[in-house]
Amino acid sequence: MSRIESWLSSRCPNLSADQYQITSDETSEYNCIAWAAGEDDRWWDPTDPDGYWPDGVPRELTLAAFIQAYETLDYVPCDSAELESGFQKIAIYTKEDAIPDRGQPTHVVRQFLDGKWKSKIGDLEDIEHPLDGLTGFYYGSIAQILKRPQS
Repeated sequence: MSRIESWLSSRCPNLSADQYQITSDETSEYNCIAWAAGEDDRWWDPTDPDGYWPDGVPRELTLAAFIQAYETLDYVPCDSAELESGFQKIAIYTKEDAIPDRGQPTHVVRQFLDGKWKSKIGDLEDIEHPLDGLTGFYYGSIAQILKRPQS
């Protein structure tokens, strides 16, 4: 069993091996937060003083700060995860038990033009997966969908 297969099977019980496919090589150059923003050359982290975080956005692990960070890239909150012509969408997962007001962000995924969702798994590979496949104890649940016009 590969490192990512082991990681996913132990942390994402709602995602079976036939529901995802690896779409990149393993790398620690970027994380899910950066990848959802369309960046694969730096690590976004509000808690690391040396990590990248958009100027003017509070450096905190809150849903509000993550929404503000993506708003710097023209994302706005929306209500539907469905594919919408002309828009790129991302979804922010949170753990409800971490912070009572909708949780602490744990993961961010991006939707592609074909409607499929893809994400970067820590310092491992990127994967394509069903949106709800990563829900559960480790990542929590989807707290917010954001969208922006496709460029």
